[in-house]
Amino acid sequence: LQKNKFESLLKVSFMTSRMKSLTYLDMSSNLLRHNGAGRRCQWAESLTELDLSSNQLGDAVFECLPVSVRKLGLENNQISSVPRGVAELQCLEELNLASNRLADLPGCGAFPSLQFLNIEMNSILTPSADFFQSCPRVRELQAGHNPFKCSCELQAFIRLERQSGGKLFGWPAAYVCEYPEGLRGTELKDFHLSRLACDTTLLLVTALLLTLVLVAAGAFLCIYLDVPWYVRMTWQWTQAKRRAWHSPPGDAGTALHFHAFISYSERDSSWVKNELLPNLEKGDGCVQLCQHERNFIPGKSIVENIINCIEKSYKSIFVLSPNFVQSEWCHYELYFAHHKLFSENSNSLILILLEPIPPYLIPARYHKLKALMAKRTYLEWPKERSKRALFWANLRAAIS
Repeated sequence: LQKNKFESLLKVSFMTSRMKSLTYLDMSSNLLRHNGAGRRCQWAESLTELDLSSNQLGDAVFECLPVSVRKLGLENNQISSVPRGVAELQCLEELNLASNRLADLPGCGAFPSLQFLNIEMNSILTPSADFFQSCPRVRELQAGHNPFKCSCELQAFIRLERQSGGKLFGWPAAYVCEYPEGLRGTELKDFHLSRLACDTTLLLVTALLLTLVLVAAGAFLCIYLDVPWYVRMTWQWTQAKRRAWHSPPGDAGTALHFHAFISYSERDSSWVKNELLPNLEKGDGCVQLCQHERNFIPGKSIVENIINCIEKSYKSIFVLSPNFVQSEWCHYELYFAHHKLFSENSNSLILILLEPIPPYLIPARYHKLKALMAKRTYLEWPKERSKRALFWANLRAAIS
């Protein structure tokens, strides 16, 4: 009865209800519809093959099918899904749903005997990967010529093909990526994504571990290179400069007041007081020295006093010894004096080696001191008294 003008599937079912020997019925290419309302359909109990292709049937067609049917053709209709809870078709073995509007593979809850399923040319972007688990009796699935979206979700379906043992009909030529644009035309068998790109949990764990490693490495480098110390020192220097910039006009400013600023460890103060100060500040050509004990201004921070004294001194004398490299404040003074050396392009540093300093005693953050001792000439304090006159003459010459 194909290519006629039948319109009601319900009336067709009643028309066959008294046909005791009817096994095959072809109602394709008609105008059949079924709205699901009204009386229940009554088909011939002997009907095993029904062709309803090329009609105008929607999802409600599954409420009006013969329970004895084994082969059912529903291609080229308007079916968008297989409703749950429809009457079970226990005998259905072959189902053709090609050229409809389905967005996914139907389950086999209502078709426990299904062996062949054709769902080509629908609107399936990412088919379910558990189809063969829910349909254990299916021997062949035709799902090609759909607009597959090649993404992580499709990876499971591609693995399903390998596990199914050739149950996908038309593989691989009929299974081609439609989306995204850059992968259009790529066969599914050639589409691969790494597990890391698709597993969100694994990606997060990997990113977290990588972040922790980077943070740990950064923290180690910061500690090893004394970055926190330099940041703190730079902040102190910036704050001192800012306060000096905003100081009242009556302040002394940065005019030179001293010949030299002396930087030394408290443990070497006896040498400074008993040897350095008496020999330079007394006698002919006396030198005016800036010493923190007598020239630091009360009320100002130590850093601010250090900067002011270095900037108001023509030279900076550093009394080097193992005690010097163990002093935090000596390192501050060396840093700011070194900063002045480069900012003013001057030759303002004078190094006095009071005692030999083994290289292993110099901390990593004293790389400026290592560089200065390697590149600049320094005066060594002689142990023999006969050589000290020459030492003081050379020191006065360096200051002058």
